[in-house]
Parts: sequence; C-alpha cells; structure tokens
Amino acid sequence: MKRLICLVLATLLAVLSVPPASAQDSSIVVFRKKIEHPKIIALTFDDGPHPRHTTEILDILRKYEVRATFFVVGENAGYYPDVFRRIVNEGHEIGNHTFSHKCFKKLTAFQMKSEIERCDNLLNEIFGYKTKLFRPPEGVLPGTIYRYIKDENYTVILWSIDTRDWAGTPAEAMVKNIKEKVSPGDIILMHDFARRGHTVEALKMIIPYLIKEGYTFVTVSELLGYD
Repeated sequence: MKRLICLVLATLLAVLSVPPASAQDSSIVVFRKKIEHPKIIALTFDDGPHPRHTTEILDILRKYEVRATFFVVGENAGYYPDVFRRIVNEGHEIGNHTFSHKCFKKLTAFQMKSEIERCDNLLNEIFGYKTKLFRPPEGVLPGTIYRYIKDENYTVILWSIDTRDWAGTPAEAMVKNIKEKVSPGDIILMHDFARRGHTVEALKMIIPYLIKEGYTFVTVSELLGYD
C-alpha cells in the first residue's frame, strides 16, 4: 500500500518535457520521455544490483547487444560489488537511486541529500564511478530537495512506461502493455530487484519484439543527447 501511494504521487509529479512546474523551480531538469525523437528507446532497471536477477538481465542484454541504464541502490551495490562492476564493465550506464531506497515523501531535505551523497560516495569507492543521473525512489521528488539537485547538476530521470514488474505483473501482461504504449523516445521502467517480478521472463520477449519493430536501444544519456 505504501508503494502504491508513492507511485500515485509519482504520477502526479511526472512531466513530459524538460522542466517541471515553474512555480517550483524551472531550472531543475526532469525527463520521463524524449519527445519527437527517432525510433530509439531506453531500458532502465531500478533497485539493484541483485546477485541473481541482475546477472540474468545482463546475460539477456549481452545476447542482444543492448545497452541499458541501471539506477543503482548504493546499499545493494555495497552488498554485491562484483555485480555492480559487471554492469559497468559491460558498457551499461549507472544512475543514482539513493543509498537505501527510502521514499522521499517522508524525509527531510538533509536526509534526502544524505541518501544521494552516500550512494554516490559508495559507487565512487567501488569503481570510481560518478553519475549525474538521479531517479528518486518511487519517482517522488519533493520541492525541498530541488535546490540541492540544481546545485549538484543532477538530471532527474523518471519514465514514460511502467511495466509494473514490481507488482508481480505476469510477463505476458508486461509485454502487452509495452506493445500498446510504446513510441519513439520512451524510457521504460523495470526492476532488477523485484522480489515477485517476472522481469527476466518479460525481457526475453520485449527486446526481440522492439528490435523487430525497428527500435534501437540506447542509454538514457544517449537518448537525451548527452553523449
């Protein structure tokens, strides 16, 4: 129920263009889709790394020569540093998904800042990796953290298609959802630490379908034209 409430809030906060509401801070950069873009798409995976799920996902991505973006939870990277190193070594992009995945709705500005910094520091310690991509847990980004996000030059990445793998959605339903909604420039949300998820099973069908439809897979930064 708590996760559902946070996701409802995320829907209300999400935007389709670069800036969020100017009444809060128009200089904060937030993306959930690259509008009017060629037929490219970005797969993103949240909450990992996980010793089994992430490894299985990496095997599939390698099979199809697909690069993706992993929004890593620092605590999990600390538990499974070898899996984190594999993500980086195989050419995938890393984003900050906080240290312990606490919903920001309940945190102070100081606590939110600490969650972001602790994740960054650990990723740097493990691999010397520094990212400017940030995805808040559940997509909730309170206005009290906007100044820090701006000062640190983070780009906030949300999503345009939620596969709902975190809710235990059957693989066939996830594939159907993507087939009905997908369009050029989409950012697809999946998880490599969904305990009840069927992400791996769905991914085996999603990637071949999108390739057949003429899509090219890119990292989030490539999608946004940063690389």
